[in-house]
Amino acid sequence: MGDETKGKSRGWVKILLVASLGLNLLVAGAVAGAFFSGGRWHPKGPPRLETMGGPLTRALSEEDRRAIGQKIRQAYRDGSFSRDRHGEQFEGLIADLKATPFDPQAVEARLERIQGMFRERLSLGQSLLIEQLVAMDDEERAAYADRLVERKERRHNRD
Repeated sequence: MGDETKGKSRGWVKILLVASLGLNLLVAGAVAGAFFSGGRWHPKGPPRLETMGGPLTRALSEEDRRAIGQKIRQAYRDGSFSRDRHGEQFEGLIADLKATPFDPQAVEARLERIQGMFRERLSLGQSLLIEQLVAMDDEERAAYADRLVERKERRHNRD
């Protein structure tokens, strides 16, 4: 009877691991899709800034968006964010998923590395946004805040 119970609990553990993996893949896929597409594919460089930062970015003036976009593109040119490195991680994830026997810990570690790469990019965007906000005078910052409120109200009225 002890072996039967042990077998059942192993089955549940496998189900939970697969469910957890599925959820992690769903989140990673959603983040990757949102990050890379913004509704369309951008084969020649980083995604457009306005597709990455959501309302915080869209509320910036055209000039401020352009300035941040230039800094992000410079980071890509400097090699801070390698498409090859990112591609290698996704290829590794595919290999991990096809491996027999399946190793959920390897997949989890791979997803952590991919997530870390997204965090690096998000951190850069946040730093550049803060830089831009610091460079604004009080009137420009207030106008930016007003645009954020306007966008929030517009979105609320759509829902």
